[in-house]
Amino acid sequence: MSGVLYRLHGLNPSPYSVKMRALMRYRRLPFVWDAVGSPRDIAVAAGLPPVIPVLRFPDGRLMNDSTPLAHALEREHPGVRSVIPDDPGLAFVSDLLEDFGDEWLTKIMFHYRWYYAADRAFAQTWVVSSRDPVMAQDVRQATMTAFNDRQVGRMALVGCTEQNRPVIEESYRFVLDTLDRQVRTLPFLLGSRPSLGDFGIYGQLQILSVDPTPAAEMRSRAPDLFCWLMRVDDASGVEGMWIDADESLPQGVTDLLRHAAVTYLPFLHANAQALQEGREAFDVELLGRRYAQAPFRYQGKCYDALRKKFAALPEPSRRRLAPVLEEAGCLRYL
Repeated sequence: MSGVLYRLHGLNPSPYSVKMRALMRYRRLPFVWDAVGSPRDIAVAAGLPPVIPVLRFPDGRLMNDSTPLAHALEREHPGVRSVIPDDPGLAFVSDLLEDFGDEWLTKIMFHYRWYYAADRAFAQTWVVSSRDPVMAQDVRQATMTAFNDRQVGRMALVGCTEQNRPVIEESYRFVLDTLDRQVRTLPFLLGSRPSLGDFGIYGQLQILSVDPTPAAEMRSRAPDLFCWLMRVDDASGVEGMWIDADESLPQGVTDLLRHAAVTYLPFLHANAQALQEGREAFDVELLGRRYAQAPFRYQGKCYDALRKKFAALPEPSRRRLAPVLEEAGCLRYL
């Protein structure tokens, strides 16, 4: 039996780790959840980028980065409880929502985790105890302090600054309100089964549902969403269907697309321009405020991938989806 198992090296406080764990549970893929030590060191030792989770395939291969991992598993197990909608247009919407979760909601997660004192204190404990729950006290304290300093030092790089705080916190409230309504009308974003978009959004929100400040906000403002996260965590018993591709998208999805059109997509566009021009910083208007940070190369790759996916859609799907994206304000960026 051990020869056919996957091994997922991750940590509970990592949004991308719990994203992949939930996805693999839903797909009923046999795996061991290896959540001790430093999965980042496993990646580095294998010559991979220093990101987690790391997935060891049954044949011994190692891969990381949650989006390529999800697609690799689709190739390994085609048709087995896929998280990619059959319709290409719905599949693109799922990809866009996953990217919004992975690359925009992560700013919200990172902001709340390292901006407020209570969250910083809890994050240090959660992360360090996840790596080694019985670490010697002096080593534990030194490790917690070093980790805190490293992450707080990265806040500006991620865009989590005092200037950007109003945009980030307003965006969090919008996402909470929108998804709390959505999950009361449809089990998942694109039907009665979860898509890759669901898991991308779940990963970040699951962490926000545990860290003290955003968790309190979520429980008071979006209790149904809080319960939805617990359902997505292990959806191995879910059997469902995709929505009809010829019908309108769910209201919550169109609202999220509109929000992406005034937050994430203009950010991606400005980031790409800054990278192309070799600038050290850029600013862009989001939600009526100025948002500024240094350009981020990985998010430049994300933007390029989204645009290529949209361009590669079959003509009937693109023709059907374009008016929806135009009305939401997304099309101009794609």
